[in-house]
Amino acid sequence: MPRLREVSRADADPSVLPLYDALFGADRDPVEHPGTATGTPGNWWTVFALVPDCFNHAVAGFQFYRSKNRKIKTKLRELGQARAGFARGSQFVFSQHCKALRAVGFSEEQIESIPGWGSSSCFDEIERAVLSYTDDLVLAGGRVPDSTFEVLKKHLSDEEILELTYTTCTYELHATMCRALRLEYDDVDERIKEVPIPDDEGRNIDFMGAVDQKDK
Repeated sequence: MPRLREVSRADADPSVLPLYDALFGADRDPVEHPGTATGTPGNWWTVFALVPDCFNHAVAGFQFYRSKNRKIKTKLRELGQARAGFARGSQFVFSQHCKALRAVGFSEEQIESIPGWGSSSCFDEIERAVLSYTDDLVLAGGRVPDSTFEVLKKHLSDEEILELTYTTCTYELHATMCRALRLEYDDVDERIKEVPIPDDEGRNIDFMGAVDQKDK
């Protein structure tokens, strides 16, 4: 379950209730009866509702990237969002935006190729540039090679690149927060941990000792 408490309908700020109604159904308490139409638990919403200003700021961000005023093509935007979720290791963000990719016309082969896009031939030049740019933003902390930016500039206006950058970075934020707070599909235990030696008495064995002895 989430690491922070959830906000029930009875305790929610009035500004939050229209989204509760839209996502969970009118008069339904999403804490007592969780679950959305897409199959998610829905606890992103009930945790963010702890701080209504934060909730509404995030919702405004969703409205921003989905606005008809945006210049960046929906397909490229969603490609960046999905790859950002995968690169940051968020099962929730990646899973949700795979569905969005399907809705905007990406093939199953393309969606399945996102984790290993660098060795895939099913993306065109601008799609590969967007995937590469996303990795530069998320994994390289914004260190973008000139060669990648040149391809972006070849296909996109400055306005489109700014929108793509802002939206992709926003979804890195969401991916990071979901993992940190264990929201939605990111409520998973840390898998990197010590695997004990079968013989408990051998806990202090120098396991590299045999390697050291090899050269003596």
